[in-house]
Amino acid sequence: MFNNSFKIMFLLILMMGTLITVSSNSWLSTWMGLEINLLAFIPLMSDNNLMSTESSLKYFLTQALASTVFIFSSILYLMENFYSPQTTLMLSKFLILTSVLLKMGAAPFHFWFPNVMCNLSWLNSFILIVWQKIAPFFILSYVIYKPLIIFCAIMSAICGAIGGFNQTLLTKLMAYSSINHMSWMLMAMLKNESLWLNYFYFYSFLNMILILIFFIFNMSHINQLFYLQMNSKMFKFIMFFNLLSLGGLPPFLGFIPKWLIIQSLIMSKQFLVMTILIISALISLFFYLRMCYTAFMLNNSETNWLLKYQYNNFLMNIYLLCSSFSILGFMSISMIYIML
Repeated sequence: MFNNSFKIMFLLILMMGTLITVSSNSWLSTWMGLEINLLAFIPLMSDNNLMSTESSLKYFLTQALASTVFIFSSILYLMENFYSPQTTLMLSKFLILTSVLLKMGAAPFHFWFPNVMCNLSWLNSFILIVWQKIAPFFILSYVIYKPLIIFCAIMSAICGAIGGFNQTLLTKLMAYSSINHMSWMLMAMLKNESLWLNYFYFYSFLNMILILIFFIFNMSHINQLFYLQMNSKMFKFIMFFNLLSLGGLPPFLGFIPKWLIIQSLIMSKQFLVMTILIISALISLFFYLRMCYTAFMLNNSETNWLLKYQYNNFLMNIYLLCSSFSILGFMSISMIYIML
């Protein structure tokens, strides 16, 4: 990724486009930031192979369609100031939200997301599921149409949970996990901005830990997890603990943001949505646990000739430090809260 200086340049331009969108005070500058972000990410996706080029083309066509709908709906939204019909306002809000949800890959507009991500490198996958969510979520916070957001949250929870079954590619598994987490962030946004920001911080941190270990050992399929010894079984335990933390199992750090959103939904008496989100989280935990059970119990064969992995010790130390906070973070935060 960082072997070529032009990729560092495009990475900086990509960050600049997101910051322009977040800090803009007009629809035109918001759209301009989205386009700068898009045009900078396309060269980063192309890694001189056919599959990544196909993914970049799919991503470009989908984002171009969403950008076209966004600029059209922004013009409609501005026309509301002159004509002020209620129908124009509702239509423009609906189109803006639809284009933004298409950009971030929320269900039922998620058809492109797993297919694009399955052919990307791990660093590009991290950018797609974390950084590329920032600008669309800030636009969603400007224009909130509650029925559409609740519908997309429910659909994202269902599609993200069911779509993770029978997946052998780790990138597709992370893509459907991202769609499932998007439902929680959409419901958190309806409550207040700080709630979804807190969830996004935890979500980014946990994804960074998992993608870091996948990147270190160059893993792409689930069966590589089964035979992964990494010179110590402790690394395998830590990695699966991080998977369960991403799924929101209570002893781990990933349960904290889900707990806050469940508490908020209970206080607002949205029991149906809360039930759907909890069931979808349990289904996600099921296929995480199925991976762990298979790797440890059913398919844990060891050969006499163990492959010695050559990995970066600095990256591994960062991974162990972050993993310790992910596994013990819930207990440490609880102790700090009790002491205060």
